[in-house]
Amino acid sequence: MATQVQSKKKTSFWKGFRSEIKKVTWPTRPELIKKTGVVIFVSIAMAVLIWLLDTAMHGLLSLIIGA
Repeated sequence: MATQVQSKKKTSFWKGFRSEIKKVTWPTRPELIKKTGVVIFVSIAMAVLIWLLDTAMHGLLSLIIGA
């Protein structure tokens, strides 16, 4: 009996999943490429910013501590 309930739940889940996936508005290829470029650019910019801040803090702490 438990397997029938589990089977019905799985079937219901997948039917709901398919229904929701059909409602999704998927981006076009040019939109996808543009947004991927933005994500890559922002990721690199943030990495450089964090590196600069880390380097500045390291230098400042080296002056304060005198190491």
